[in-house]
Amino acid sequence: MSLRKKVAVKYIRTKFKLLSAISKRKTAEQAFQLFCTPQIRQKKELPEIFKQAERLQFQFQGNTMLGYRWNPSSKKILILHGFESSVIYFDRYVKPLMQKGYEVLAFDAPAHGRSAGKNINAVVYKEFIEAVMQQYGAITSFIAHSFGGIALCLALEECNHDESYKVALIAPATETATSIDLYFNFLKLDTEVRKEFDKLIEELSKHPPEWFSIRRAAAHIKAQVLWVHDEDDDLTPLADAKKVQEKQYPNFQFMITKGLGHRRIYRDSRILKTVLDFL
Repeated sequence: MSLRKKVAVKYIRTKFKLLSAISKRKTAEQAFQLFCTPQIRQKKELPEIFKQAERLQFQFQGNTMLGYRWNPSSKKILILHGFESSVIYFDRYVKPLMQKGYEVLAFDAPAHGRSAGKNINAVVYKEFIEAVMQQYGAITSFIAHSFGGIALCLALEECNHDESYKVALIAPATETATSIDLYFNFLKLDTEVRKEFDKLIEELSKHPPEWFSIRRAAAHIKAQVLWVHDEDDDLTPLADAKKVQEKQYPNFQFMITKGLGHRRIYRDSRILKTVLDFL
């Protein structure tokens, strides 16, 4: 962690500690706002394949969403990135998917990359995916990494789909409660603030944090699912994925790797080939 980031983290921890002594509720509200606000926006130069794409945009919740399309076809696939990331990091997937006959669609999520917005959460990402599906036709295949994975699963359980759909989940954020645990441990927030934080989520969404779970949603997913996860993933722990694997859903297949972590995994050549073979 850079010195600048260390100073910023120390400032936030101190701020929340002081505010917590005054009001657990206000601390929870500000902590939730920060939790839903990406601190990094990836806007590096577009890879060459993205420069060749048809540029797409549409309005979503008052903001302009930016995306890309290649190889218009009735056979469509949507690429979904993770938190504080961008679809441009999936450039290696585009040509092989086109060679398989796919129309490839890729969007930066709200508050990410070149799409507008300041905040995002699982509900917003889910609704964004639903908006893309409505706007750009029948999408029956998906590649989703990290935060994109849980948002996709929440969207799929609410939409009509069948076993012909194909979903490649790469290191998906399996349990929102786990993400909150990591967040609270990092910022050293106390249990009373956590209670208010969880209460706030339920007030806003009508569901407790535990509801935002792939383990819960998996029972309602009919698609064929390839799930790739690494033993050394420190952001979306393999232990959470194992709980889904233990259910032995016939439409789910798992591939467990080692040494790739959370981000290198989808850039790995062997994973790329596995995903393409599955699709």
